[in-house]
Amino acid sequence: MPDDAERLREVIEDQLIRADLVVTSGGVSVGAYDVVKEALAPVEGQPTLGEISFRKLRMQPGKPQGFGLLDGTVPLFALPGNPVSAYLSFELFVRPAIRVMLGVEPVQRTVVRAVLTESLTSPEGRRQFARAKYLAGFAGEPGSVGPVGGEGSHLVGALAQANALIVVPEQDTALEAGALVDVVLLDPAPWDGTA
Repeated sequence: MPDDAERLREVIEDQLIRADLVVTSGGVSVGAYDVVKEALAPVEGQPTLGEISFRKLRMQPGKPQGFGLLDGTVPLFALPGNPVSAYLSFELFVRPAIRVMLGVEPVQRTVVRAVLTESLTSPEGRRQFARAKYLAGFAGEPGSVGPVGGEGSHLVGALAQANALIVVPEQDTALEAGALVDVVLLDPAPWDGTA
């Protein structure tokens, strides 16, 4: 969609008769092109589209987010516009919601513990989800995991190499190689080194 709040509002209204869920990407931050926020804001003389809340979450990437119910029944997820931020937000929030709506288990991705292969830094006060390459361990031993690519939420190439996300808690600003970390597996069967 172009950055046109009125047109976006028309499209969302049109989808309400057929949509089980609406997902947008972009236009939820603070700036000149926040068309999703503008399109969903109450308009004098028109019925409201629903109750939508926009927040800045303490996570990286994916800080700006929006969620609510359109027409009182249709969930709306308003994701950030940067590609990696949108992907991670989808994995953490939208994918589980879809699985719940479909009655499909498991709802969440598998989380394992793994040994970090190289040091990692993270901004204070934000839970970071670092793109990573995970290798399963042998005979019940923890696997290993290392970051791939940079931290920028526009670096899609690193996302294509990743099969996991390293979770860095909000209170940690640095993790040293050798630390045990939580890892969200994006690939349901990471290679374990066997044929």
